[in-house]
Parts: sequence; C-alpha cells; structure tokens
Amino acid sequence: MTKPDEVHQMDVQMAVFHCADGFLKQLMVTKLSQCQYALPLLVPDPFTRQIEFPLWTFRQINKSWKTRNNNEIISQTQPIYKAQTPMVFFFRFGSVSSSKSHLMNSLINEKHNTFFHRNCPGSSRTRVLMDGVVEIAWFCPSGKYDDKFTHCVAFCNLHGDAGDHEKQLEILTEMASVNVVLLPQLDRNDRSMIKVQKLYKDSKPLICLFTEEVSTVTETRKGKYKIGLKDRNQSDVSEELRRTINACFSESSSTFRLEDVSKYSDIRVDEEDDDDCRRGREAAQQMISSLKRQDLAKIKELILPCQGKLWHQWSQMNKELHRPQAENLEMEISRKQTEMKKIREQQHDSNITDLSALHRKYDEKWSKVLQLKENNDKLKKLKDEQTELERISEELQAAAFGLEHIMREIGQIYESCSSVKKNKKDLQIHFSSLPSFAAEMMISGFPLELMDGDAAHVPVIWISAVLDQLIQKLGDQRVFVLSVLGIQSSGKSTMLNAMFGLQFAVSAGRCTRGAFMQLVRVSDEMKKQLNLDYILVVDTEGLRALELAGRSTRHHDNELATFVVGLGNLTLINIFGENPSEMQDILQIVVQAFLRMKKVRLNPSCVFVHQNVSDVTAGEKNMEGRRRLQKTLDEMTKLAAKDEVCDAQCFSDVISFDIRKDVKYFAQLWEGSPPMAPPNPNYCENIQELKESVISQVLKSDGMMLIDLKNRIKDLWEALLNERFVFSFRNSLEISVYRKLEREYSKWTWTLRSVMMETENKLHNKIENEAIHEVSENDLQRELNTTSEEVKKSMSAFFDKDGDKDILIQWKTSFEIKMKELQENLITETRKKLNEILQQRHLKKKIDAQKTLHENTLLEKSKELALKLKNKANNEETLKKEFDLFWEQSVKKILKDTPTIKDIDIMKDVREILSESAIYESTPVNYWRDKRSILSVINYSDYVQVKNTSGFTVPTGVKGKIKKVTKMLGLLNNLSLSNDDEAQIKTFVADVVQHTDTIIKSFNISKVGYNISCIQQLTGYIKARVIEHQEGPVKYVLKNEFFMDLVYSICKRANKTFSDQHRMFREANDPLIYVERKREEYYSIFQKHLNGAASAAIFGQIICQKLKEPIEESVYKKTARGLADEMRANCKSLKGNRSNLEKHILKTLADAEDFDKYMTYIHNPRDHFKNFIRDEVSQYITDKFSDSVLPKMKENIKLLQQKIMKAAHESTEHVQVNSGNVGLWLKSFTQQLSDVLIFSVKDLSGVKHDDVDDFNLLEDVIRQELPAIMSDISSRFSTEAFNEKLDLKERPDELLTDHFCQCCWVQCPFCGAICTNTIENHDGDHSVSFHRVIGIKGWSYINTTNLSISICTSAVASGRSFYPNASDDTVLWREYRTAGGDFADWSITPDLSELPFWKWFVCRFQKDLEEIYKKTFEGLGEIPEEWRLHTKDDAFESLDKYF
Repeated sequence: MTKPDEVHQMDVQMAVFHCADGFLKQLMVTKLSQCQYALPLLVPDPFTRQIEFPLWTFRQINKSWKTRNNNEIISQTQPIYKAQTPMVFFFRFGSVSSSKSHLMNSLINEKHNTFFHRNCPGSSRTRVLMDGVVEIAWFCPSGKYDDKFTHCVAFCNLHGDAGDHEKQLEILTEMASVNVVLLPQLDRNDRSMIKVQKLYKDSKPLICLFTEEVSTVTETRKGKYKIGLKDRNQSDVSEELRRTINACFSESSSTFRLEDVSKYSDIRVDEEDDDDCRRGREAAQQMISSLKRQDLAKIKELILPCQGKLWHQWSQMNKELHRPQAENLEMEISRKQTEMKKIREQQHDSNITDLSALHRKYDEKWSKVLQLKENNDKLKKLKDEQTELERISEELQAAAFGLEHIMREIGQIYESCSSVKKNKKDLQIHFSSLPSFAAEMMISGFPLELMDGDAAHVPVIWISAVLDQLIQKLGDQRVFVLSVLGIQSSGKSTMLNAMFGLQFAVSAGRCTRGAFMQLVRVSDEMKKQLNLDYILVVDTEGLRALELAGRSTRHHDNELATFVVGLGNLTLINIFGENPSEMQDILQIVVQAFLRMKKVRLNPSCVFVHQNVSDVTAGEKNMEGRRRLQKTLDEMTKLAAKDEVCDAQCFSDVISFDIRKDVKYFAQLWEGSPPMAPPNPNYCENIQELKESVISQVLKSDGMMLIDLKNRIKDLWEALLNERFVFSFRNSLEISVYRKLEREYSKWTWTLRSVMMETENKLHNKIENEAIHEVSENDLQRELNTTSEEVKKSMSAFFDKDGDKDILIQWKTSFEIKMKELQENLITETRKKLNEILQQRHLKKKIDAQKTLHENTLLEKSKELALKLKNKANNEETLKKEFDLFWEQSVKKILKDTPTIKDIDIMKDVREILSESAIYESTPVNYWRDKRSILSVINYSDYVQVKNTSGFTVPTGVKGKIKKVTKMLGLLNNLSLSNDDEAQIKTFVADVVQHTDTIIKSFNISKVGYNISCIQQLTGYIKARVIEHQEGPVKYVLKNEFFMDLVYSICKRANKTFSDQHRMFREANDPLIYVERKREEYYSIFQKHLNGAASAAIFGQIICQKLKEPIEESVYKKTARGLADEMRANCKSLKGNRSNLEKHILKTLADAEDFDKYMTYIHNPRDHFKNFIRDEVSQYITDKFSDSVLPKMKENIKLLQQKIMKAAHESTEHVQVNSGNVGLWLKSFTQQLSDVLIFSVKDLSGVKHDDVDDFNLLEDVIRQELPAIMSDISSRFSTEAFNEKLDLKERPDELLTDHFCQCCWVQCPFCGAICTNTIENHDGDHSVSFHRVIGIKGWSYINTTNLSISICTSAVASGRSFYPNASDDTVLWREYRTAGGDFADWSITPDLSELPFWKWFVCRFQKDLEEIYKKTFEGLGEIPEEWRLHTKDDAFESLDKYF
C-alpha cells in the first residue's frame, strides 16, 4: 500500500462498527473485550454527528477482579454495564506532542496496547472516523500487593480535541471520578482555557498534564494537580500519575456505572432505537424480574420443575430399566415403565441471589476444608465442614441458571407431553412446535445441550425431535462431527470458540456438566472442497469435574468419553499442562473409548492437543513429549484391552494414529497473568494450525448425514444405558446402510431374473417349435452378458459413489461374489429347466402329434364333405345337419382310438404306494382319517425315540414311567426333545418341503400329464433324505410314522398343484374337450370350402385358428412377467426388500386376527410368505384389472399382432423374391415367430396346402382374420385367467415368490423371529428388527407349565439364565452364544423398548396359545397388566417404527 493510500486501523474498525447491526456490534465489542482492547463508549455518527451510546454491545461482557480486605481476598464477577467503579476520564485540548492513549496504556498494562495510539504498527497521520469517539477500558486488580490500583477502575479516552466535542466532554467530566486533561501551551484567552478553568473550579479532582512543562507532580490546591511531561521519563510520569489518581480516589467516593450514560439527553441509545434489541432487553428484564422474587437456590425448582427431581428420578429409573435383574423380568420391566410414565405425567402436570456471593461462600468453605485436611487432629470438624461444603455445593448447583437450563426445561416439557400425548396446561403453543424453536436456535448458532450433566442423561426423544426439525428446515445435510474431550478447565471451550467463533460457555467458575453441540456452517466455497454442509462441534464440560459434590466418577467419565468419541468423526483430546499422573488418568479413559469403537466397527480419528506448554518451539522437547505420550498411550491400551477383553498391544492397534502429525502443542492462552493479561498471539497461531489439521481430517472423511447422526446418538446412548457397551451397541447407521444395500441387491437380482425369464421363455418356445435341440450354459451366458455388465456398472457406481461408501466397502467383495453365484445359479437352473423340457419333448411330441393328427384329419375330412355337398344342397340348415352328423361320427372314431383323460386322485395313489411297503402293511385302516399335517405340528416328540448312551432307543411315549430308573442308571441323555432337536427337525422338514416343491414343478404335468411315477419319485426322494438325516449327528431316532406322515403331508399340500396342472393338461389334450372346442372354427372352414373359396384364403384361416392358443399362452406369459415387474415397482408390500414384505404380512395378520394364520407364520414362515404373495397378487389383479392388467394384456396382444403381420408380410416378400412355394413361406413365417410363439410347420402337417400360390391373398386373409381372433382372446380375459391359463411356475405370484424367498429363513432359537437378511447363506450373524415373546414358541419356565413372557432383547440385558436343552445345564442370557448351536450364530442386542406388537398378540390370543401348548400364562408367566393396555393401533405403529 502506498503512503497516500494508507488507512488508519481504527478507521477500519469504526467503519465496520458503523455498518454492523446491533448483534454484530455486540460480537465485535465482546471479542475486543476478551482481547483486552478498549471499547467504543460514545460514537458520533460520521454524517449527522448524532452521538450514539451502544449499551447493547456491553450486555454480554463480564469482568472479574480480586480485592484485598486486610489479608482476605475477595473475588468479584460482574456484568460490566452495571458494575460501579471509579472512572478516570482522559481528554486533551488542542494538539499535543505526547500520546494520551500511550500514557493510559502504561497505567492499565504497560505490555499491551489497550488503547490504539500513534506509535502502534499500522497507525497513520490521518484518521477520519475516530475524532469524537470515546473509548473505555477497565483495570481489574488481581488481589496482589503490587496491583497498580486496589479496585476495578474504568478509563475513558476522548479522541480528538475536546473543544470540538462538547457533548462528550460534558457527559464524561460530570460522570468521572477523576478528570485528566492533556494541555499544550495555551493563551489565557483561548476558548479551551476557559473550559479548563471551569473544571479547575469544580470540586471534582482534576489532573492537568502539561506537554510543554518539565515539572514533577504538584498539588496546586486540594484535589487539583499538575504534572509536566516534557523531556521526562515515561515510566516516571506513569508512576506519578498512578499515585496521584489513587490519591484522588481516597479523597473522592464518586463512582461510575456505564448503564447511567443512557440517562443523558441528546444521545441515541442503541437498544432503545433498535426493535430487536429492545424486545430482547424487555424479555430478559421480564425474566430477571420474575427470578428476583424467588429464593436463589429454589429458582430452578420453582420455575423449571420438569428438569429437577422428577427428571433425575426418571433418568435413574431408565438406567435401572436397562439393567434388569428381577426374577420375573417382564413384570419388573412393565412396572418400571409404568412408574416412568407416572413421572412423565407429573412433569406434564407441573406448572409452567447474587451468584458470585455463593461462589465466595463456596471458596471460603473449600479453603477451610483444605486447612483441616492438613490438621489430622480435627477429623470431626473436618467432617462437619465437608458436610457444609456439600450443602453449599448443592445450593450453588441449584442457583446456576442460564439459557441451557431454560432449553433443558423446554426439552423436558416436550418429552413429558410426548409421553402422555397431550398438550401441557397453560402452554400457549402446541408442544410439537417446541423442537422447531430449538432447531432455529441451533441454525442461528446457539449450542444445544446434548447430555444433561446434572442428571448424567441424554434426553433422546427431545434431541431426536430437534434433529428431525433441523432436517426439515435444512434438508438432510452432511455434517462432520468434531468432538472434544479433556479434564475440566483445560481450555476446551476456549479452543473451540477461538477456532470456529462459537459461543460455548467459558467461565472459569463452576458450570453445568454434560455435552453441548453447535452447528458451524461451511461456506459455499469450502462446501465443494470438503463435500460437507456443516461441522457439528460437540463440547464436553470436562472429565474429572470434582467440584460438584464429587459426583464425577470414573464410570461417568468412561460413559461420557465413549459417548463423545463414538459420536465424533474426529475427537480432539485436550491435555493441560505436563502432569504425568493427570495425563495417565485421562488417557486410559480415552483409549478405552477408542477400543470400544473398534469393537463395534466405528472408526473415528483423534488429535491430541497439549495445552499450556511453556516452550512450544523447542523441537527436541516436543519430540521427547511425543515419545512419552506414545509410551503412555501404549501402556493405557494394554490396560484398557484387559477391561474390554480385547487383544491390543499398542495404540496403533486400536486406531490409525500418527504421533508426528496428530499431536499439537499449544502455547499458554494468556500473555501474562489474568485478569489483565491479553491473549497470546502464539496461541492464535496454534489454533490456526489445529484448524488446518482438522480441515485435512475432514477431507479424508465422508462425515455423516443428520439422520444418521440422530440414530448414532440414540444407538450410543442405548448401548451405554445397558452398561455392556460392545455387547449392547446397535449400529443403526450400519444397519440402515445394509438395508439400503439389500434394496439395491433386490433390484439387481430382479433385473437379472427378469432377463433370464425372458430368455427362458424365448428358448422354451424354440424348443417346443423344434428350432433348437440343445441348450448350453454359454448360450444362456451370452443372453445375459449385456444385462450382467449393466448390473456390474450399477454395483460399482453404488459402492464407489454412494454417500456411505466407507461403510459399504466392508460388504463389496461378498456381494460381488453373491451376484456372481446368483448369475451362475440362474444359468444352471434355467439350463436344467430347459433340458427337462427337451427331455420331456419326446413324450409331449407324441401327445402333440396325436392331437395335430386328429385336428388335421378333421380338417381334411370336412373339406371332402364340403366338396361332396358343394353342388347338392344349398339349404343352410341341411348343410349344418350334414356337418353335425359328420362331426359326431368323427369324434366317436377319435374317442375309440384315443380314450378321454380321466380325473386323478393323488392322495389315493400316495396311500397305495405307502401301503405297498412291507413296513407299512400294519397301518390301521383309519390311520389317514382326519390326519393332522406334520408340517403344522408344534413339537415332534410323538415322532421320535430318544437315543441313550448304550445305543438302545426308548419310545418317548413310555419315558414317564422309566424316568427315575433311567436317570439313576444313567442310561438316557434326555427323555424329551430339546429345543435344539426340535429346531433341527423343523429345519429338516422345511428343507425337504422346499426341495419337493422344486421337484413337483419339474414334472411339467400341464404339458406331459400325470403319472403315478411322480408320487413314486417324490416318495423315493423323501425316503433318501430321511435316511441321510438319521445317519447324521442326531440324538434321536425318527419313527416310521415320521416318514409316512411327511410323505402324506407334502403330497396333500401339493394336491391342488397336481390337480390344477392336470386340469390344464386335460383341457389341452383330452380329445373330447379340445375337439369340441374347435367345432365352430371347423364349421367356418367347411363353409368356405362350400363357397369355393380360394385355397390361400382357407389356408390363411386355418393358420389363424392354429395361432389362437399359442397367442393366448404367449400373451398370458408376457403379461404375467410384466405384472411381476409392475408389482415390484408399485405394490407397497412387494416394492421393497424382504423386511418390508414382512412388515405388511404382520399388518395383515393383525388386521385379520386369525390365530391359525399366525401359527403358520410362526412355525412355517416360508409357506405363509408364499400364501401372502399369492393373495397380494390376486388382490392386485382384481383391484387393478381395468386400470392396469387389461390394458397391459391388450398392449401385448397388439404388439404380438403387429409381429405376426410383419412376419406374414416379410415371408410373402421372401417367397416372391426367391420364387418360392408355400413351404418356403410357411418356414419363413414360423421361424420369425419361433421365439415368441409355440407354433411350427409341424402344427400344419396333414393339412394339404400344396395348391396355395397366392401369397398376397394369404397375407390379406391373415390380416382380416387376426383381429377377430385377438378380440375373441381379449373377451375371455378375467381375474382368474392367470391361474386357469398358466402353468404354476409361470404365474406372477410364483415369479415373485422365487425372487423374495431366495433369502435367509433361519429362525431365532428363542422366539422364532426370522432373520431379515435378504441373502441366503449370508456372511455374519443372523439378526432381526425386533424379537418376540418366547412363550409364543412354547418356551416355559423350568419344572412348571407356565409359558414364558420373556422377550429375547430384554432377557439378554439381564443376569438371568435359561436352559438351552432338556438337561440341567444353564446359560446366562447375556452369554447366550456360549450355548452353542444356533444360539452362537445370532446377534441379539439388548432393547428395552415396549414392543407392543407381540405383547398385544399374546394378550389377544392368550387362550389360543394356552390351548395349543397345553400350558398357561400363570405364575412366573403371568402377563403384566400394562401389556393389556396396548391396542391394535399401537401394534401397527410399532411395525412402522421397527421396519
């Protein structure tokens, strides 16, 4: 900057000040005060010269000082605007050679430029905006003997010539305790000299500093002094001036109160003219006036009742709820939940001193306690004093009252209203709008309390609601969470405030414990660079905060550290000073927190900030400090690893940490001793370096979305409530991301399945048309290649670009493998199906050939009859009679050669096959009568004999009689099936059922017909599986009845499938049915022959009639596939993943209240899922038939018609170009349609067409006849048509079932809940959204008939035990995995939520459950009355919450 362009630095400050609104001015002045700079007191408007007193800007400033009273030191902290202190006013007349501001600085702090002066860097000769400005600063004593002044003193400085600013001079000379004026050599008649003389005559002390005199201090008269400045030492002048001012204070009792400046007329007071300031002040005054009327220690209890004892009781009870120990667990949980609701109701019904004095009393008592501790002889007195200290501490805590307490009360009002579900009395707004206000405050930059330090509890409902509102107002923004940990008063909040310009409380006194969060908006320029919208800063009030009644325990510190570390993407670990023992304490807590994060797969990073280091520039010292820190961290890691039962030897095993980059050394905050010390510039440089380090960490992280932050807070707190953090932690973000991956996986798999279904249909048609004679995997792979590449690209994009890619990466490899396996399985299964069709083709070929022979024989015979009657009879009625006679004779001949297809009785065949075996010859005649299906039995005890150690078996029916003897002899391991054995048999049965379903589909009965060999094949397969199972590691022998009932039940289950497929086969191939169906068509062709129609016209009509059935079949198949696609997109229950489907299943069950269906769902979930999908598809077709299904079918007919006409036209052109005959035309025509229709040249074998030569006529006839055919097909469309026209495996419900049921079906060994994983044979543990009451599966209390009311997720939080099998061995619920078997493969996280759905179910169907299990909900299994309060609506709501 060139000299003429120089701008005075104070002009810059004042320019900003003039342009700022009241709140920015307040922020500027507050920061200037923190930095120990002078503050604008009176500011003339640069244009109007109107003087403004910015009182609002001083409202946030507090000053602390200490004074001595004999040997007693008294501490004071006061808002500066109302502090009454002496005030010294400095001003000058004319132009003086000495710097007034410089002289004032020497009185306040000679090492710091409190007032900017001419000798400061950046000063210039000219200034524009400072003349007439009055600045103010305070000297605050530290209570030491060498303090310059013994009391707090205000210093005011009028800039410019006082003679030009009479108003400022008048106000301040009047208010000052001492006036100090700098004077040049003035003439007696000078205008300024008259004003000096007036001041001289006034009684107020006056000190005149003469710049052109060399005299020392002289008292010219009482209270009037003069001091010469010329050629004098600055420090001597300063010392003389200080003594003189102190002498003046001793003579004058006048004090100054800044607020009183507003009383003067002709000056503008900012907060009176600014509406926002005025409203804010009035609201504050109203609140303060209401507080003044109350006892200071009882203010919070009276005015903020929701956050006091009631909230603390609720918090304590919530912790107890999450750590249940009672024998009757669910009863105890219900009791506590009821008590907690009552507390909420009490909260809901409750009606909406000088703090420094308390601090002084506390300090006095604390000093006495310390003195008594040194004197061992006065133990009783020490105890009394400690009790008194405790009382004062509680009083002090009760008296602390700030904005955070008001916000805390609002939060508790919201939580209590949410609990009782109604608005609070006298609350002028609806409680649901309260979170919106808190969100607005967060957006405005106010911190929100995250953890209540008084109750040591997180108000999760309130915090979640505020974050929901934040999302609603800002959108689901991406945030980077920066948290800080450290001991109390180590400068954490100051560091964060300095780094981001925040407003965390930084008082050195006692304050509320806990954690606070504040949003920092990322600028638009940085957003692109950081890929981030906000930084969320989480500040904690300090570990080891012992002053509040000693309530800070190691457990609480571990809890707080785990919570804050788990929440943060980056945690700043703040270490104060160089005390090794203090470092060791905090580091062990921190290391344990990071170790827990590693075990629950959270990956935060950390930076250590070593504050208050004496010499941060000494490189060797820093390296030594880093080495010591590394050593301590490694030692703490070993200690923490023992506590957490984890193998970690050094800190780098726990977290990625670079000792050179991730440790920062900070200079002392203050340059000198408070209260007058200014901030250390080196500290600011260290802050900037740390900020850059934080930004570099942000660049490496994806942060998290606000919705994920909300879930993370809930997950962490729930896990901490359950004490065993690692066992209890439920990573909602990871679960949510996995569910998102499952939804994508569902789309990818459906895409591949859809393409493979199209391919299968196309190749199926070609096989039927004998266009291909083999199908290889390479053929299928080629068909799938394009779609497969698209799916791979979609997968790569999802894993690489999704916002949660850092979490997704852990599953990328396994899902790529699963997709590859799926593709291979699809190819293998499709090839197998198509090869089965090829193998069955020779059977079908015979059937089709016979059918074609009959049809074509009828055509030729009817043609002969027509030619015979052509010229003999013209009467229509006669011709019809002749044709009918001919038809009846022909059908009789066909039936004589080919008998009709009879109905089948599947179950009769089953009984015959089972009876043929010698084992079953003794089966009673009525054995099958009213036989219950083995697929729906509750237990299998009647079907087994239990093995003993000697190898013999004992029938379970006689086990009761020999129980005592066998137990004494040790012959039996068990006398009944254990839960493991029951589960093993159930899994075996379900697997056999699944495979037999596939076998039944492969029979293709609708095409090749039924034969008893189908039942023989099924029976053989089931027998082989039973033998294989029996030879495995099982503790029981399956009776013969098991095999017999299993075969019977499976066949009975498949009976309808067999019957439906046989009906389709019969309708298509029974000569009596299909020939009669053709009667009218053949009569039409007969008439054309009679009328002498051209052979091309007749042949065209025959082709159209032959196309009718293939067209109908093709349209139905394509529409079925299209419908499946549409339902995947539009049907609520079928559009998501398996979890979404299960939610709708449960809603449907609750709505229907059908107990039998519930039992099917609980014991045979796969069957229930299939039935549900079938019903959903049926309902969808019914509801959407006119709007969607019919238009889709008509569109498919239209497309097929176009394709047929195109094939006819191109075949005509092909024949004409190649001079071909009708054979060439027919070959071309059928080849073009071979992939969409089952129609080939062989369908026309036996129909004479050699004389067809007019191909244009042939094409025209097809064009004319085809619309009528299509119209006839359309007219028969109905909601039932899919089941009537399509084979089972081609129906839309079956296509969707194949898709949804290729997933995990493993059930919880306790309650039977189905694992929600979309992938069959998935990696990792089984899990479920929410578990059930285990009595639903028949679990009961040992040696009783009392059904259990335990719920897995609450039981695993307790210290109770269960019996995993029929032995006397018990396993602790919380260590359930040690039971082995299925128990070891499940992840069951403690959850003390109410889970209304299954509680409502148990109450609604109590009698049904008792009847089916022959046990009761009594004794230990008594149902809590609270469960009966749950309604069906509650059950529905809980499903939406958990799915």
